[in-house]
Parts: sequence; C-alpha cells; structure tokens
Amino acid sequence: MDERLFEIGKEPIEVEKLVQKVMRNEAGAITTFIGTVREWTKGRRTIYLEYQAYVPMALKMFTQIGEEIQHKWPDTRVAISHRIGRLDISDIAVVIAVSSPHRKAAYQANEYAIERIKQMVPIWKKEHWENGEMWIGDQLENVSFPDGASVTKED
Repeated sequence: MDERLFEIGKEPIEVEKLVQKVMRNEAGAITTFIGTVREWTKGRRTIYLEYQAYVPMALKMFTQIGEEIQHKWPDTRVAISHRIGRLDISDIAVVIAVSSPHRKAAYQANEYAIERIKQMVPIWKKEHWENGEMWIGDQLENVSFPDGASVTKED
C-alpha cells in the first residue's frame, strides 16, 4: 500500500490534490467524502473544534483501512487526509477519495472508509461550545470525557 495516499496535518486539506492521488486510466468513477465542521451538534452551537491524533498509529490505521478496501473491492484505490488542530465552522476535517472502474464499488468503499475511521483511528476532537467544551473520546461519539480531562496525543 502506497503510504503517500494517507496523511494527517495541520494545513487545510486540498481536495483536488487528494483526488489526483487516486485518478488513473482504468477508473471510471471517483467518489469523495468531505467531512466539515458543523455549527450545531445535539442542540448545542459549536464555536470551533480541536482535533488531536496519535499520528503514527493513525497513519497505520489508514493503511489498514486501505488494505481492507483493496481486499473487499480489488480494483479500487483510496486516499485519506485528516486535519488536526483548530478547525472553525465549515472547515474541512477529513477527505476520502476512492477510484474504481465502476461507481458502485467507489461509493461502497468510500462509505466503508469513513465508518472504519470512526471505529478504529486514534483521532480525538474537543468540541468548543458557547457555554463549555468537551473531549469526544471516540470517533463514534459514544464516549465523552468531562471538561478538563486529558488525552495522550502526538501532533
């Protein structure tokens, strides 16, 4: 698996650059998923988010997801980029690009990728609201850490 297909960084994600990584002559379809920072979550107005990651492990997990996708949809290619640091409303947090000879596999593989990222990749977010803040302990948002809790991280 080409490691250049996966990245985590503090700079804004260039969607077209990620699409170019999966573009190839045999691909008849390219799907993209663009995850952005929304203003309202569960009735609370978000001011901004802060993402942190254990980068070496997160990149290994991106590679694993890419390998899983290749196994399930053999003719696909996937690239994933996730941003860390402070993100404001409407900023792009994650982009997944998938190419395939046919659209159905590209759609399915793209959806699979975002679900696996949320299940297994060590990326955390801290939601900052008008009246408080909280670390979200997992990507599925099933576990929350109370204000002031610490999370081990690596930028």
